[in-house]
Amino acid sequence: MIGTLHFSAEGFRVLYALLASFLWLMTSLFSKQYFYGHRNLKRYFVFCAATFVAVLGVFFAGDLLTLFLFFEIMSFTSYVWVAQEETEAALRASKTYLAIAVIGGLSMLMGLFLLEHAFGTLRISELRTSAELFLAGKGGNFGNRSTYLYTAAALLTVGFGAKAGVFPLHIWLPKAHPAAPAPASALLSGMLTKCGIFGMLLVNCYLLFADAAWGKVILILGTVTMVLGAVSAVFSVDIKRTLACSSVSQIGFITLGIGMINVMGGHGIAIQGTVYHMVNHSLLKLVLFLAAGVIYVNTHSLDLNEIRGYGRKHPFLGAAVAFGGLGLAGVPGLNGYISKTLLHESLVEHMEHLEKAGMYSEIGMFKTVEVLFLVSGGLTLAYMLKLFIAIFVEKGDGEKHTGKNSMTVLSGIAVCGSALLLPVLGLTPNIIFAKIGNLAEAFLCPAEAVTGEAESIRWLSAENLKGAAISVLIGIFVYLFVVRVFLMKKENGRKLYVNRIPSWFDLEDTVYRPVIVQALPFVLAFVCRVCDRLTDTVAGVLRMTVFAPRKRKMSIWVGTRLTHTLGTAMDAVISVLNKTIFHNHPISKSFVSVFAVSELEARKTFSLITGSVSFGLLLAATGLAITLIYLLF
Repeated sequence: MIGTLHFSAEGFRVLYALLASFLWLMTSLFSKQYFYGHRNLKRYFVFCAATFVAVLGVFFAGDLLTLFLFFEIMSFTSYVWVAQEETEAALRASKTYLAIAVIGGLSMLMGLFLLEHAFGTLRISELRTSAELFLAGKGGNFGNRSTYLYTAAALLTVGFGAKAGVFPLHIWLPKAHPAAPAPASALLSGMLTKCGIFGMLLVNCYLLFADAAWGKVILILGTVTMVLGAVSAVFSVDIKRTLACSSVSQIGFITLGIGMINVMGGHGIAIQGTVYHMVNHSLLKLVLFLAAGVIYVNTHSLDLNEIRGYGRKHPFLGAAVAFGGLGLAGVPGLNGYISKTLLHESLVEHMEHLEKAGMYSEIGMFKTVEVLFLVSGGLTLAYMLKLFIAIFVEKGDGEKHTGKNSMTVLSGIAVCGSALLLPVLGLTPNIIFAKIGNLAEAFLCPAEAVTGEAESIRWLSAENLKGAAISVLIGIFVYLFVVRVFLMKKENGRKLYVNRIPSWFDLEDTVYRPVIVQALPFVLAFVCRVCDRLTDTVAGVLRMTVFAPRKRKMSIWVGTRLTHTLGTAMDAVISVLNKTIFHNHPISKSFVSVFAVSELEARKTFSLITGSVSFGLLLAATGLAITLIYLLF
């Protein structure tokens, strides 16, 4: 505890802090080569260090308020990463990133207010007990307590899910990653999204533990995110955009696992599968984004048609990308296979449980999710085959850049050293992953609630290999008959990769920007205009009826009492001056009227200022600042 900030250091928190430290170390080693000759390096490294501290603050936070403060710091310091290159695309992407961060932050803040009001505490260790007591009827009158708790959980999930990249607030990922430097992209995908996932785990396992209805909602969000990201990645022809869309898809796999934790009531397989995939995705995207950075440094391009063939003479880089791509696709022997097997097994076991319980009506939903799970795994292999074959197998324009070393010694350690961890983790699931799983179970769920043992799974059994084989076959089919046929065209005697994804598929340009920039201001302006007309009408009726002036003799009074008094006094002074000093050029105007007119103009000006959007935003920002200062001190 430091002042009003609270920190805690359980095993799982320490694990992810160590993983974050590893990612920052590897990206720092690679940064020397990547940023050679770049400008504004001091700015990047200062905000990189600040973001690292903020990330550690998130994982070590002992209460939700501390977590919120560091989460917001992390959002604003990492904004600089996205804007680092200062290109038009980078600045536009950074605005999107910041807008999503602000929306998520305000949503989280409202959720925290609701929880503080209901529980009287935001200490993470007390949330589960507080939620149980709250639902049992302890405390004041809150109406429908389940609805109240669901509302608070939904608001927090919006904030955490926005950072994680969960649909429908995933739109910043495909824009930010291509614009940001490769080391920053590795951290954005590998670690900052996990801060959002960490928050979602707290909401699901501490506020709504074993709530099957809530778990199904999260499961559906995860499934949509998983499929949407995979489809977008297959269409992309930009290597970093492909990896960014892949991050959306893999976050969908993790979110699916979070939903299954609640649906299965804290089953050990769901918990371990979710946490394993968190760790695996961090390491996989570290390797793949740094490899993309190596390619960009040497070719100065991210377009597949321009970097095609670059890796034909770089076997070590090719091996690193192969490990990363196959691991991401869940191919046996690599770390991704372990976590995806557990996630798939959680679906299979739950369907078996439903069948034994005679709940056949619910099996269809989970069967659909399983099919989409396997298809998404196949799409993952398809887009990684597309990247690997284009860069490391096919001949193309990228070959002209192969006459020099692709990586410095430090870059080689960062890329190839990290890649070597992937098969090590994949081949020793019951040694390293088992310890990680135990830490996760102890942190996320009460010991007595955990059921099922991941260690009992036969990793290379026919059933588990069958699921992986189905995904592999789907991936090969999609690559041969969709990528090679539909997503390529002949031009000047050679085949080029094309992005045939329709423009309306971009939610930001199709939905969010038109709604926020055009539709919302129009609707609000219309509402304000209608209210203004209604107010004028009502005021006119009241002046003619209730507040109609009485017919009586009275002196003409203009302005306010203050302006009338000052004007009368000034007129008396002027009358004396006109008889003495100004008798040749007397002043004829009445200052009662002058002051009254000035006061009226001042009132109109103030009304215009206070009615403007800028003034409203200023008041909102001031209120938010006061709120944060109050919460902090």
